[in-house]
Amino acid sequence: MRLEQLFQQIDHYMKGSSIWESRGMISTLLEIIAIFSRNDLKSEILKEIDRHLAVLGKMTSKENIDPFKLRSVLSKLTTIGEDLYSTPGKIGNSLMENELFKCISQRNSIPGGTCAFDLPAYHYWLQLDVVLRKRDMDNWMQPFSAIRTAIDLLLNFIRQSANPTKELGAAGFYQKSLDHSLPFQLLRVGLERSSPYYAEISGGKHRFTVRFMQSNGDERPAQSVGDVGFLLTCCLL
Repeated sequence: MRLEQLFQQIDHYMKGSSIWESRGMISTLLEIIAIFSRNDLKSEILKEIDRHLAVLGKMTSKENIDPFKLRSVLSKLTTIGEDLYSTPGKIGNSLMENELFKCISQRNSIPGGTCAFDLPAYHYWLQLDVVLRKRDMDNWMQPFSAIRTAIDLLLNFIRQSANPTKELGAAGFYQKSLDHSLPFQLLRVGLERSSPYYAEISGGKHRFTVRFMQSNGDERPAQSVGDVGFLLTCCLL
């Protein structure tokens, strides 16, 4: 989900044409590269794809299932899995062989370390025409194409695997036990956009709690004293 958010940030920055948006894109891309360099995410996502293929494969004989849609989904998952299997090494490693990226990466952790006098090559690139910058940015994002598609597809499956139920947080507090024999993957809490509260979720294998908090400006947030209605989705797939 962290990667999903970072990829969405990339999309936002790449829609723009300013130097600051290009800077934002590069900084976000470096965060993505850092995540991939620390974790073997490719193998983890491949395991998830295999798990989903097994679960969805069992649904082919069930009633009320659209066989054409299911076959399409299975085909897409299989293709993405094959693309990832055929990708050598860690995702994004090849990008760090780019000299410009090496320089930016070394200075990026330093506050203000990517100023023009520190990285003249980066400053030169930022001054290029937006068409040339976007061409480069598209090329730099290419190694992440297959794994991003996999992340979006898997998260969408999980989020759509259950229907929301109406629940009530008494005095801003809600607790529920979980059936540990079921493979819960994700909890989703929905509030009205106009609600003055936000949800803090904590839990483990057996139960979870939701506290509805209200911001008090510069003061510490406080739990609601009134009951809070909300939508809860316990995603299983």
